[in-house]
Amino acid sequence: MPTENSNIKPWSLNRSKIVGDFKIFKVRSDNRTSPRTGKDHEFYVIESVDWCNVIAVTKNEELVMVEQYRQGVSQIELELPGGMIDPGETPIETAPRELREETGYAGDQAESLGFVYANPAIMNNKVHTFLIQNATLQHETEFDDGEDLAIRLIPIKDIPKLISEEKISHSLMVAALSKFSYLNKIH
Repeated sequence: MPTENSNIKPWSLNRSKIVGDFKIFKVRSDNRTSPRTGKDHEFYVIESVDWCNVIAVTKNEELVMVEQYRQGVSQIELELPGGMIDPGETPIETAPRELREETGYAGDQAESLGFVYANPAIMNNKVHTFLIQNATLQHETEFDDGEDLAIRLIPIKDIPKLISEEKISHSLMVAALSKFSYLNKIH
């Protein structure tokens, strides 16, 4: 959102086309004109569905987290449960479903902590963060075929140290935990 004194204007769209479809995302080519120079530029945008992350807190002040192997960085990451929002589903419906499927945990009604854009330079989707309190183990897990997860209960007080030591290094997890920390004044 531009500030009052901003001279930055949106770039006009000349044409747009899908140049690749890769199952969980598409790549779109946009030709836009710079309002400052009048010159055309080609941009590539990754079209992806919105997804959500779940901050599930147990009565013992622990976060329900998962460890999983991530192909992009070829390593195991400590993350929040979450996933893509299915067609016809709202983010607030996705959060408890993903928590249940990935961890077997359930709790109070999901509460929105807001969203961030995954990477607005090249992506068009939002990542929503939800808080579910009083989480307890209530179900069997239902992993997708492409998932192998280990559930970890992490004391909330350990989160800042895990981030500073880069044990939690996924940027969208750090953003979600930052919202949680800020809104709940947990440090």
